[in-house]
Amino acid sequence: MKLSIIGSGYVGLTTGACFAEVGHEVLCVDNDEAKIARLLKGEIPIYEPGLSEMVLRNVAAGRLRFTSDTHEGVRSGDVIFIAVPTPPQADGSVDLSFIEKVAREIAPAIDSYKVVVDKSTVPVKTGEKVAETIRRYAPDADFDVVSNPEFLREGSAVADLMQPDRIVIGVNSDRALARMQKVYEPFVAPVLVTDINSAELIKHAANSFLALKISYINAVSAICEASGADVLKVAEGIGMDKRIGRSFLNAGIGYGGSCFPKDLAAFIAIADDLGVPFDLLKEVQHINTRQLDRFVKAIRDSLWVLQEKTIAVWGIAFKPHTDDVRCSVAVDLVERLLAEGARVRVHDPKAMDKARQLPIAGRIEFCESPEEAATGAEALVIATEWPEYGQVDFAAVRAAMQAPLVFDGRNLLDPLTMKRFGFNYRGIGRAPALPLS
Repeated sequence: MKLSIIGSGYVGLTTGACFAEVGHEVLCVDNDEAKIARLLKGEIPIYEPGLSEMVLRNVAAGRLRFTSDTHEGVRSGDVIFIAVPTPPQADGSVDLSFIEKVAREIAPAIDSYKVVVDKSTVPVKTGEKVAETIRRYAPDADFDVVSNPEFLREGSAVADLMQPDRIVIGVNSDRALARMQKVYEPFVAPVLVTDINSAELIKHAANSFLALKISYINAVSAICEASGADVLKVAEGIGMDKRIGRSFLNAGIGYGGSCFPKDLAAFIAIADDLGVPFDLLKEVQHINTRQLDRFVKAIRDSLWVLQEKTIAVWGIAFKPHTDDVRCSVAVDLVERLLAEGARVRVHDPKAMDKARQLPIAGRIEFCESPEEAATGAEALVIATEWPEYGQVDFAAVRAAMQAPLVFDGRNLLDPLTMKRFGFNYRGIGRAPALPLS
C-alpha cells in the first residue's frame, strides 16, 4: 500500500521504516526541513537499535522516501498517519495544536478517498475533532478518521512494531477498517477492533497502569528499606503470581521519558474534564516525585553537604538503549545536585549529544567513559541502567575515586560484589546498606 506518515520523530520515523520493511511504499513527512535534509543524506537523527540499518535498507530499495511537503504526503498516500508531537501543557492537559494544524493542512489536499489515522497519543474524542476540522476546511472531502495508537517502547521500538503484542484499530467505518486491515496484513499479532473513543482511551489507560505499577513497587521499596527486606526478592515473589507478572516491578528513582509522565498527567486531566476525578493516579505522581526526593536525601545524608562535592553520574538518558533525555529522571537528578552546589561529571553511552543541548549543559562536565567520570569523585550515582555499567572494571573505579560511595538508582549492581571491591553501596529498597568492614 501507499502510506504517508506526517511527523518523522521517534514514532513516525520508526513506524515508517517498519511499514516499508514489510513491503509498503512509505513517504515520511516533517515540517523540519533540516531534519528532512539529514534523512535525505542518510543521517538518522535519533538513536534506536536497528533503526538506522532499516531506514537505509528501505531507502535503497525505494520503499521509503522523505519530504517536507504535507500536500505531497496527502496526495501520495492511501492512508495518512498523523504522528506529530502532543506535548503537555502546564495543567497536564495535552497541547493538540500540532494535530489541529495537520488536520487543516490535510483537508485541502484530499483528492480521493483517504483514511486519516491518529497515531499520536491523544485524548479521547480527538478523532471527532480531527474529522470536524477536515470537514470545516474541505466540506466535500471523502475520508474517514481512525485511531491506531502506538505501543512502542524507546530502546525496543523496532521489535515492538515488527512483533507487536496487539494492534488496536478504532474505526467507525467498514471501508476504513478494510483498508487498515490491509495495512497490518503483514504483521502477526492479535487485532482489536473497537470504536474510536475506546481506542483513544486504551493508550492513556495502559501507560497510566504501567506507571502505577512502577510507583507501587517504589512505595514498597521504602518499606523494604525501613524493615530490612530486599525489594528485588519481594518483586520476584509478587511477579511469580501470573495475575501480576514481573515486568515493571523494578524499583528505582522513578519513571520518566516522553510517555509516562505526559500520558499520566493527560489521563488525570481527561478524567477531571469529564467530571470523574482519578485520584489514584494523582498519588502515583506523588510517589514518583517522592522517590527522587528520597534518593537525593540519601546522597546528602552520606556526604553531609553537597556543595563543592564531585559526583559522577552514570547515565543521562531516561532509559537504556535510547538517546532520549526528554523528561529524564537522570536529568532531574543532575539538576538537583547542581542546585545544591555539587560538581557533576556525566557519562552516557548514547545520549551525550542530546545532553549537551540541555539548558544545564554548561554546568556539567561530560566524560568520554564511565571510568573518567568516576575519577576523583566523592560519590558515584547510577541513574540509567545501561548494561555496560555492570561490566566496568570496578577495582580501577574504586582506585580512581576519592571516596567509595555508590548510589545505585536502578539496582543494576550486586551489593555483595560491590562490597568486595571496597565500596559502600546503597541501592533502592535493597537489603540494609553494606558498610565497609
